[in-house]
Amino acid sequence: MFRDIAPLDELEAEHRANSIAWVRSAAEIYRTRKPDVPPKHLVAYFAVVDVTADRILLVDHINAGLWLPAGGHVEPDEDPHDTVARELVEELGAAAQLVAGLSSNPLFITQTTTVGADAGHVDVSLWYAVGASTADRFEPDHGEFRSIRWWTFAEIHAAPPASLDPHLARFVTKLQRDLAR
Repeated sequence: MFRDIAPLDELEAEHRANSIAWVRSAAEIYRTRKPDVPPKHLVAYFAVVDVTADRILLVDHINAGLWLPAGGHVEPDEDPHDTVARELVEELGAAAQLVAGLSSNPLFITQTTTVGADAGHVDVSLWYAVGASTADRFEPDHGEFRSIRWWTFAEIHAAPPASLDPHLARFVTKLQRDLAR
């Protein structure tokens, strides 16, 4: 699956290569105990996107202290697509489809050292784009999120980096490129 992700830039190519080597090493890839056992584990992000309005729904994540796409940890032997479907219901009370016209593979891959309350471990994140409308209703998990908000793609590129996932602007750039194809 990682090999099917065409990197946007050198950083994503590095993250993809490192992730492939990590899986080949036979290391445990699933989180077995919160927050950081093992210290590197697999996550699936799902960016809820309204492609007609050029907007992305982000969550103000309590533990991370950042605006992020929603997502969650991949369970042992769970396909990351199934993680997306499960977490979408758990975190936003919604069901959705991958964005039409994009591959069913993850769109983006990152490796990020976490910050905030659970700081210090590494999330290997597979990013998917899920289609929705800004008119859709969501029921956010208030145990995990302070709030949710639709952001324009332009706002993502202009927002102070400290307030957003460090890879979000690059993800939006790749999403826009792939949608234009």
